[in-house]
Amino acid sequence: MSETSLKTRLSDAMKDAMRARDSARLGTLRFLLAAVKQKEVDERRDLSDADVVAILEKQVKQRRESIAAYEQAGRTETAAQETAEIAVIQEFLPKAADASEVQAVLEAAVAELAAQGVTGAPAMGKAMAIVKAKLAGRADMSQVSKLLSARLKG
Repeated sequence: MSETSLKTRLSDAMKDAMRARDSARLGTLRFLLAAVKQKEVDERRDLSDADVVAILEKQVKQRRESIAAYEQAGRTETAAQETAEIAVIQEFLPKAADASEVQAVLEAAVAELAAQGVTGAPAMGKAMAIVKAKLAGRADMSQVSKLLSARLKG
């Protein structure tokens, strides 16, 4: 296998951060590896790259929610720290999809469901399942959900 696993890349990055004495980066990477390890222990199996991407996405989502709460509370320094952690996590996620790609995937999902006769509110869940499979780790799913909802209503 020539492609290095995501877990190995995280581990190597942690070692590099240790050598560079980059404590902020090191803390984030340690936390991510601990989350991966916890999931492996819980499920008693090695995680695939797709599983690791799901964990990383969840971590980004949690940090975005924290940033919103910190900014609302006026804690800009803590929000900035969370933003820096997101930047570290995103290094390990697949390249983000651009707006036109997201729109194309949404249109394809809606068209596929319309061909099956599913429209309106019931289509939302099914369309999100299709879209999530194609954009996992490459787009902010809360934004995608808003776009899809607007598309289905309009």
